[in-house]
Amino acid sequence: MKVYKYPERSVWPELLRRPTHEAAHLNAVVAEVLAEVKKRGDEAVREYEERFDKVCLSELAVTEAEMAEAEQLVSEELKQALQLAHDNIRKFHAAQAFQEIRVEVTGGVECWQKSVPIQKVGLYIPGGTAPLFSTVLMLATPACIAGCEEIVLCTPPNREGKVHPAILVAARIAGVSHIYKIGGVQAIGAMAYGTESVPKVYKIFGPGNQYVMCAKQQVSLHDVAIDMPAGPSEVCVLADNGSNPAFVAADLLSQAEHGADSQVLLITTDADLIPLVEEELERQLKELPRAEIAVKALESSKIILVCNCDEMMEMSNAYAPEHLIIETRNYMELSARVINAGSVFLGPWTPESAGDYASGTNHTLPTHGYAVAYNGVNLDSYMRKVTFQHITPQGVEAIGPAVASMAHGEMLDAHRNAMALRMNEVKKIKK
Repeated sequence: MKVYKYPERSVWPELLRRPTHEAAHLNAVVAEVLAEVKKRGDEAVREYEERFDKVCLSELAVTEAEMAEAEQLVSEELKQALQLAHDNIRKFHAAQAFQEIRVEVTGGVECWQKSVPIQKVGLYIPGGTAPLFSTVLMLATPACIAGCEEIVLCTPPNREGKVHPAILVAARIAGVSHIYKIGGVQAIGAMAYGTESVPKVYKIFGPGNQYVMCAKQQVSLHDVAIDMPAGPSEVCVLADNGSNPAFVAADLLSQAEHGADSQVLLITTDADLIPLVEEELERQLKELPRAEIAVKALESSKIILVCNCDEMMEMSNAYAPEHLIIETRNYMELSARVINAGSVFLGPWTPESAGDYASGTNHTLPTHGYAVAYNGVNLDSYMRKVTFQHITPQGVEAIGPAVASMAHGEMLDAHRNAMALRMNEVKKIKK
């Protein structure tokens, strides 16, 4: 990791910039695949599965026999872990249920909202170098709580045409029944447009590589909603002279092993902590099976030494990290000053991995600085708010003149007339 000591504020924007990737070729490839899936449906999906996932599929849907087989392949220990995680995720997200409030804004005018689930949602679960069965729980659990009628899950198969068994077991625990062996851009296209096998959905959720994320953004322009724009995963760790260097290094590495394009950032007020963390990084890397991936991520990652906690928080909020870990002595005090972050982990005993798996919060979060405007997936992500208003003759008298005046001012006479007719009718009734 590159070390920067007391950088001037003028260089902060450049210092906090994420790595960029050439997008022109990527956009073209993704657009071609999406067009073919839209045009030829299952036929195109099978062709791309053979080309990209190196597997020939006769059926795209996961069968009951495959679900039963998965149950036998997953250990009881992992099943219990999945169940515990699901229970915590369910408790936290169920507590987010919308409470309807009716408001009489003025005499005779009542307004309220109704929370309605999105009927059809699609979940994308990566299955490449790390099969993310935890993401099944994170996406499917709130979808089930919300009451989504149709939950479609797509995940890439291996070269034998099988889905990782833990993904299938997690889907069963979370309540998903429509599972398809489709990965990459073709999976996003199948859910966005619908095919002979895969139902069209109204909103797509889930992480993925740069091709998947590009596909989600392209289909969101015209065809379907998506959870959020996103880039490679990232973490920012805040530390001081009370931080445990082994914990700090472990938290940086737990994010770095996600992918070579991940970025980790350490912001500290303690110069003496930096060499201790560097030593721990080197020591712990030797024990990691995914060390090669983590090393590549660390090459584009940074350690930044700042003067005080004020600069630390200002820099963190400017970076707007997906994951923010505050491991300082005064972590609770600093937590109140967080403005931009996807999810925050407080104190020495709260690693990011807790939120990734089993604390109950959702790990599908905004990356690439989008935390300045987006939040992570929650129960509301699967809901729509429909507003209602009911007006009585008393209400027509109360707001009618204002409505008519404003409509006239905007030169929308039909709008004015719709209210003016009612105002005249109320006058007749009162006579």
